[in-house]
Formats: sequence, C-alpha cells, structure tokens
Amino acid sequence: MTSEDEKPTSSNSGAPDIAPDDERDQEKSDGIALPSHVAGSGALDRLVDTARAYAAQATAENTNKAYKKDWEHFTRWCRRRGAEPLGGNAPDPQLIGLYITDCAAPQDGAPALSPGRTQPLGRPQAALRPLAVSTIERRLSGLVWHYQQRGFTLDRKDRHIATVLAGIRRKHARPPVQKEAVLAEDIRAMVATLPFDLRGLRDRAILLIGYAGGLRRSEIVCLDHSRDDLGSTDGAPDSRGWVEIEDEGAILFLRGKTGWREVEIGRGSAEQTCPVHALEQWLHFAKIDSGPLFRRTKRDNKRVLEDRLSSKHVARLIKQTVLDAGIRSDLPEKERLALFSGHSLRAGLASSAEVDERYIQRHLGHASAEMTRRYQRRRDRFRVNLTKAAGL
Repeated sequence: MTSEDEKPTSSNSGAPDIAPDDERDQEKSDGIALPSHVAGSGALDRLVDTARAYAAQATAENTNKAYKKDWEHFTRWCRRRGAEPLGGNAPDPQLIGLYITDCAAPQDGAPALSPGRTQPLGRPQAALRPLAVSTIERRLSGLVWHYQQRGFTLDRKDRHIATVLAGIRRKHARPPVQKEAVLAEDIRAMVATLPFDLRGLRDRAILLIGYAGGLRRSEIVCLDHSRDDLGSTDGAPDSRGWVEIEDEGAILFLRGKTGWREVEIGRGSAEQTCPVHALEQWLHFAKIDSGPLFRRTKRDNKRVLEDRLSSKHVARLIKQTVLDAGIRSDLPEKERLALFSGHSLRAGLASSAEVDERYIQRHLGHASAEMTRRYQRRRDRFRVNLTKAAGL
C-alpha cells in the first residue's frame, strides 16, 4: 500500500484545515460514547473505553490503518477543493462520484492527489498517476466504513457512485496480478540454501510451516508457543494463535476474521523437509518454551531475543531464498523478486497438493471453493481436455 505522508496545507478556498488533534476528537465524538441523557461516572467512562477498544478490534489492524488513510486522503481532497466531507451533515454521493473520478483520471494542473506526493497548493502537477481500480474500490469501502462510524449511510448503489464506478471498471480494469506459487521442488531448493545455525533453523521452520500450513505471513509470525501465552482478552494484537506438537504432527490454532480455526500439519517423509521436525529443532536450539514462536536473533546469531519477528521478514526471506536457489533464473533478478511474495507459500500448497479440493479449501480457511481455485496456480490446467472430448 502506498504511503501517504502529505503535509497539511491551507486551502485557497478559505475552507479551514482541521488540526490532527481536532480530527482525533471528532472521531472520538462520532464513535462510541455515553447516551446524552445518561450522566457520566467513572465506571461508565471505563465501559466506554472498553467498548471502543472492542470496536477497534472488529476489523483487522491493517484494515483499520488503510481505512484511516482513505478517510484522510478524501478529507484532504475535499478541503483543497473547498468542499466538506460531510456536506449538510450527510455524505454527498455526487461528491463521492467526483472523488473516485479524480482518482481514476487525475486532472492535470489540479492539486496533488496521489498518495505520498508533497506539493505546495496551487503549483501545477503535469502528470498524476491514476489509481488502480482495486485501490479505488478499497478507498470507497474505507469511506463507507467511516461514514458508518459517524452514524451515516453511504449508498454505494446510488447512481452518482455506481455508474461512475462501473465505467471506471469497464475502461480501466486490468487482469489481477497474482504472485508466483512456490511449488514442492522450489521449497526443497529454498530450504537447502539455508545454513544450520540459529537463524537458519528459524528461517527453515518459517518456510516449511508456512508452506505446509498454507499460511499468510501475518499468521506465521503471530503464533505463540502455547495457549497460555495468548494472555487475557486485551492482550497484544500481534498474538493470534498457538501451536501444539503431537506424535502425528502439529496443530495450529489461529484466530481469523470469522473466529478460530485449526490447521493440521502432518510430519513429512524426510527430516530435511519435514515442517514439524524443523519447528522442533528451532524450538530446541532457541530454548523457546513460552512467548512468540518466531523471534529475532542477536547480531552474532548466538542468542534469541524476546521480540516477535515482523511479517516483512517472511517476504524478504522468500525473495532471498528464491534468488539463492536459482528459481526462475530465466528472468532478470528484478522480475524474479517481483514474482514472489509471502502469498507464494499459500498458493504453492494449494497448487501442489494433489488432494480433493474440499480438503484444500478447509486447510486454507476459505469460505468458498471459488476462492480456493484462485490459489491453485496451473494445477488443473488441461487436466480435462474438452477439445478432444468433443471429437476434435
């Protein structure tokens, strides 16, 4: 997601800029609060704070950050054009339609719209890059969410929004860009490039557990050693699961959007590529018996720290081992790096596992088989040849 660090500027239209503190106060007042007819008290105020904390956990942390930036970008866009985000104390579909139009086809010479660009107000900007259709739809979802928090309803089916968005999709939509799947032979080559020191044991366990579990990179690093490490219900938001190792394999307990799910990872046919064995080796030599499962190590690579690894480490690890293993060496290095990401592990399992589709769907936690098929890169291509079946 593109960073949006534009500095606040004043509007030529005379519309006052809202200070950051005022924006925070406005969000708080528009959110959960005591009813106006109820007298405040210490106990009720604490309940309000707790309710706000629960409401903040209703959506994923990354989603909250994205929606916050969407709203900031929209309000900045409005102020620079002398408009109000809440014209008449209600969302204006016509204004939203103009906003998504400007996102899809920025006007030359208009004030900077593109995220991450800082431009003094009034200075012409010759070429603004249009946003992708998926980004525009995400921004629209962010606006809908923020209006809901303020007690308003933004109707996405309103003709000023729906018809404009339909036209944007028709003219600008491009095929989805999918990351390359890491297949079975690839993951074996990738783990073979890792040393058997402390950091190498950790990274080997990350790759194999992530692959065999079909996990997202955030799910890999959110794991704790045991259930007791999750702590109380108001514990750290980066702790969302734990692992239990049994004779037959490991069971991961993960908390997702719709609740808890279990992921079974069986033992492999060889120790070199067995995800459960790799995890046991890491836990043993790292002396981890509580807390985060995957952690940073000291610079000398001789001791494990208490800090949980960032999910960015998983993406960097995949890209580096892809290069070291010589995967897709027919392409330039820059293209190879762009092909693979954290999702390559998840897509790799879905593409490589020759089992009934329903087992893969359950393993990945998908609500529909259609979503699972999106992850099965090339697995079923030409398995059924309708051309020959039709007699040609």
